[in-house]
Amino acid sequence: MTAAFDTLAAAQHMEDAGMDRKHAEAIATAIRSGQGELATKAGLDAATGRLDTRINALQWIFGTNLAISLATLATVLATAFRA
Repeated sequence: MTAAFDTLAAAQHMEDAGMDRKHAEAIATAIRSGQGELATKAGLDAATGRLDTRINALQWIFGTNLAISLATLATVLATAFRA
């Protein structure tokens, strides 16, 4: 859950610091409109979970391929030394 951005309070802070009210309101509005693009903790947790699943699948595939390759190499070497 994201916290709400108070444009009125932000504009008031900027105005208190000496900024023109019109500019302060425009900046505060721009900041608020950009908040829709921010990542949330829940979104990052979901993405991390999906990446973990993919990494685990890749580790399993790599391990299986390595085992098959080693077994094939052992068979080839055993056959070569018997002849």
